[in-house]
Amino acid sequence: MIASVSDLRQTQNTAWQWQTWQDLPYLTCNLLSPWPHGFFTRSFYPHAPQDLTPILSSDAEVYRVKQVHGNCVLTPKEIEQAQSEPLEHDYPPADGIITTQTNQAIWVASADCTPLLIGDVKTGYTSAIHAGWRGTAQKIVPQAISRFLNFGSRLEDLRVGMGPAINGTVYQVTNTVAREIGASLMMDTSDDILTALENMPDSPLLSDAFPGRVRIDVRRVNFLQLRQLGIESEQIAIAPYCTYQQPDYFFSFRRTKEKKVQWSGIVSV
Repeated sequence: MIASVSDLRQTQNTAWQWQTWQDLPYLTCNLLSPWPHGFFTRSFYPHAPQDLTPILSSDAEVYRVKQVHGNCVLTPKEIEQAQSEPLEHDYPPADGIITTQTNQAIWVASADCTPLLIGDVKTGYTSAIHAGWRGTAQKIVPQAISRFLNFGSRLEDLRVGMGPAINGTVYQVTNTVAREIGASLMMDTSDDILTALENMPDSPLLSDAFPGRVRIDVRRVNFLQLRQLGIESEQIAIAPYCTYQQPDYFFSFRRTKEKKVQWSGIVSV
């Protein structure tokens, strides 16, 4: 049974803790306590992963990718292999990383899109995912889970933290975009996708006053994708913070149109 939004809200606030480093705030998630990790705020800008990793681990290897709003998930070894060849950018194109060894710090950037950090309590392996609406529509999170399973993980051993992102109540999109996102949840797309989304319990779809537009909770869609895979709601925590509505803590591209980001990272153990 999928947990209701009201049930989730009762547990989410207790699942998240504010931490500080040199008086700068960042978030941690209780579900991810076995791993050094953090969902960092705008206060750490413009520090990059190389600067932030020592806050989590003194000697971890640092990995990041060139985020392109897709569904590719790479291992550190695959990142290193790609960097051995000429690249258009310094990092290979992808929107997720999954570790296969210990002491690997992996990072994603976000400024409205959903940052997800995932850990396996048995293997210690981790994943960091950048899930914007396009990546969500392309099922990047199920793609990451598939890689976990290929590396020997079990669904019941995974823990997922979704960091601060834009809230569905303020995320207006076209009906076309909503259908693309919603199709990721549909086994049968013969019926109208928007109607099917509206009829779902605790629907991620919200109405909007503008014709041809709706509002959608992308984190809720990612939650439902995880639930469809068989991951229990108790294994998932969603941060009760909105990047758009809380400018003191978070950058929001939709709010300011500035290309500034906050980083989220986790270290495999």
